[in-house]
Amino acid sequence: MSVSLWFQRKMNARTATRIRRKGGSMMGMEVLILHTVGRKSGEPRETPLSWFADGSDRVVIASGGGDRNPDWYANLRANPSQVAVELHGSSATPVVATRLDGAEREQAWARIVEAQPRYAKYQKKSDREYPLVRLSARA
Repeated sequence: MSVSLWFQRKMNARTATRIRRKGGSMMGMEVLILHTVGRKSGEPRETPLSWFADGSDRVVIASGGGDRNPDWYANLRANPSQVAVELHGSSATPVVATRLDGAEREQAWARIVEAQPRYAKYQKKSDREYPLVRLSARA
């Protein structure tokens, strides 16, 4: 395991612990813990992510990862039936993850950058369009 991957996992674990103990808000944004399964390892993964309300659903942004999509996004795409969301004070709840495309993505992106303009700045620094994922409660 590379030093950067080790460090990222340590920081994710620390942040997840903070969310569980103190609440789901950091740097002025609501934060959740996304539970996925590693696409190569099959091991459970927990990733703290900011989220934005979309009715009763939540939208997350695959903005990390530099020139490629972050690992959590690849894990989510590889194992879509094994995705859950944990909010402060609750246990992990299974969700359906749907990538937003076209007009639906554009509308969600406009709401996100209005609420948090920093994401528009992040996007300008990247050659890839950040995927947006809607997390909906499983029926």
